[in-house]
Amino acid sequence: MTIDIAFIWHALQEIFKVLPLTLFMTCTPVCLGIFIGIIVAFVRIKQLKILAPLLNFYVSFFRGTPIIMHIMLIYFGIPIVVDAIAQALKLDFQSNTIPILFFVLLALTLSAGAYASEIIRSGILGVPQGQLEAAYAVGLTFSQAMRRLILPQAFSQSIPNFTNVFIGFLHATSLAFFVSIKELTGAANIVASVNLKFLEAFIAVGLIYWGVSIIVEWFAHQIEHRVTAYRKGSI
Repeated sequence: MTIDIAFIWHALQEIFKVLPLTLFMTCTPVCLGIFIGIIVAFVRIKQLKILAPLLNFYVSFFRGTPIIMHIMLIYFGIPIVVDAIAQALKLDFQSNTIPILFFVLLALTLSAGAYASEIIRSGILGVPQGQLEAAYAVGLTFSQAMRRLILPQAFSQSIPNFTNVFIGFLHATSLAFFVSIKELTGAANIVASVNLKFLEAFIAVGLIYWGVSIIVEWFAHQIEHRVTAYRKGSI
């Protein structure tokens, strides 16, 4: 058996066409997940009654179960709920009009929110308590202290963790092929099925994943370097 180098190049060209969709399916859940994570982290740190136990369950469930299960539960479960509500309210709406991409993005967003909340929570707790007390001493409220002082430090300390989350969810988008979303891995399967050259196709898609991961890591390293220089007082 020989490897068809020419087909790898052909596969790269074909698979690369769906890279924008894959990046959209990665960036959207991660960005929304960070927003969710901030809210969840605050509630859990403040130990708000009723909400804190519910969000503890949310984080535990989504971090303790595989993402493919989240996708399947939402893909098969949400339509049942939507159709039941529409029927009860006598609405002229059916779940089959909802794009499949919405279910995938929802599942990935909820998963990203659970992981981001733990990263943000640990980052906040890593900031010395004395800084929050100093903020109170100069008249800042809790929200002002968090926004101006604590959160920037928490995020700067968490850049490597957020980088890992981003790359992890970049890879997790490959699971969308199970519900017929044509992302990178799905495109590789389709290209390979034409003449059964699966090895070459997956070498091609592997190179794309690897290349994107290298770019993300380089970009994160540049941000981390600038943040570190700023914290040390460098220009």
